[in-house]
Amino acid sequence: MTPARSYLFVPANRPDRYAKASSSGADAVIVDLEDAVPAAERVAARAHLAAWVSPDHPVLIRVNGAGTEWFRDDVELCRKTGVAGVVLPKAERTEDIAAIEHKRVLPIIETARGFWNVSPIAHAPHVQRLLFGSIDFQLDLDIQGEGDELLYFRSYLVLVSRVAGLDAPVDGITAVFDSPDPVRADTLRARRLGFGGKLCIHPKQILPVHECFGPSSEELAWASRVVEAAGKAGGAAVSLDGEMIDRPVVARAEAILRYRESNS
Repeated sequence: MTPARSYLFVPANRPDRYAKASSSGADAVIVDLEDAVPAAERVAARAHLAAWVSPDHPVLIRVNGAGTEWFRDDVELCRKTGVAGVVLPKAERTEDIAAIEHKRVLPIIETARGFWNVSPIAHAPHVQRLLFGSIDFQLDLDIQGEGDELLYFRSYLVLVSRVAGLDAPVDGITAVFDSPDPVRADTLRARRLGFGGKLCIHPKQILPVHECFGPSSEELAWASRVVEAAGKAGGAAVSLDGEMIDRPVVARAEAILRYRESNS
């Protein structure tokens, strides 16, 4: 299966939004028991979610962090069928991942300590994919700005994911949702860096995320021409538009065409 491109958050204390989120077109839905829910409502929110979760509409659940009073019961809820995986916030230790032995885990790297330990976290059993909690990460490290200040950290998450054999990591949220331009720019940057998905906070963000992670019409046309030229060359290197077409270039073109087929 093609890894998810979009992960849409929905607050667990808003059960009226569960079904809408599940039908939004997002590749994956994360029902959030943590940041989106006031502390006083978290137990009730868990009960709402427990009554709704079902294999008919599988979702991911963001539990409260390890060490909080809600963590153990949140993890117990995640044993239910219909829970596709567990999103672990502020992941910092492999021991916390080991506590979720019954489901696949998507750790959110959003603290300095979590980043420092990201390689053992990525190699821990049941970890499927790394998520980047970029806003909380900036807050923890007191990093200012919205440009390339996080370039090193994003690139390292891509590298670690590749070495650990994980799906490409998922970039953090874009706070603006009433215009497609900011989320489009953030998603294109994430794709250029090697990310494979993005966290979303509103259904309006899903379409631009999907468009940006997919190949453009120009890329598809280029890929088709490369594969055709390579086929005619019978495996030998060939020139196309002044560019040498060798095996790595052909492999890239084939990957683009496979992506189109798997998401058509």
